[in-house]
Amino acid sequence: MNTYLAFTLSSIAGLSTIIGAFVIFMTKKKTLNFLVGGISFAAGVMFFLSIFDLLPESFGFLSHTYKYVPTILIGLISLSFGVCLSIIIDKLFPSTFDEKTLYKLGLITMIGIMIHNIPEGIATFITTNENIKLGISITIAITMHNIPEGISIALPIYYYTKSKKKAFFYTFICAVSEPLGALIAYLFLKPTFITLGIIYAIIAGIMIHISMYELFPNAIKYKRYKITYFFYILGLVLVLINHFLF
Repeated sequence: MNTYLAFTLSSIAGLSTIIGAFVIFMTKKKTLNFLVGGISFAAGVMFFLSIFDLLPESFGFLSHTYKYVPTILIGLISLSFGVCLSIIIDKLFPSTFDEKTLYKLGLITMIGIMIHNIPEGIATFITTNENIKLGISITIAITMHNIPEGISIALPIYYYTKSKKKAFFYTFICAVSEPLGALIAYLFLKPTFITLGIIYAIIAGIMIHISMYELFPNAIKYKRYKITYFFYILGLVLVLINHFLF
């Protein structure tokens, strides 16, 4: 057992989210270009992370228990459930994506990423206990995609509240959810391949809906097309680098 190292790596992975919030602190003057770029970048990361990482991981977990057809079927049903859940949230809290709704978007993004981070913390903790080398690789991969997640939380909250402290605070709350997942795994849970597979597919569905029906379309509305597409593709490139290197 490598309990202490597992907790350490889970904490490092989670707290890396805060690095994204420092973009707010380093910016002396808020600009629309920065807002559009940040939103587009987050949309690209969330969408392609779901396609290239979360869904394959989900199918991988499920394949430990089920054969090919049930694995695909359960994964797609879970993915659809995640999309439907995100649609329901969107209907309950409709957004026109102006300054008055940016704060809500930041909070919803924070909650979604917290739900995402808890099973990540569980996975990092369990993996590190079984295989230190693999645990370190997972930590590096999670750290890379947690940074833009921090941007996606801090940016809309700061843009609406104009408070760096609030942007940092909410990002920090999200960051601690990953070591919380490790703590839950240590104290209570014996997560199975089935539950992890279903959770990852649901998370992928939520993130795909948010990126394609909330973030990207609303970034387009500002008509800064070059910035929008550049940062969206940049998000794709980051995910691909993360995927092939780690």
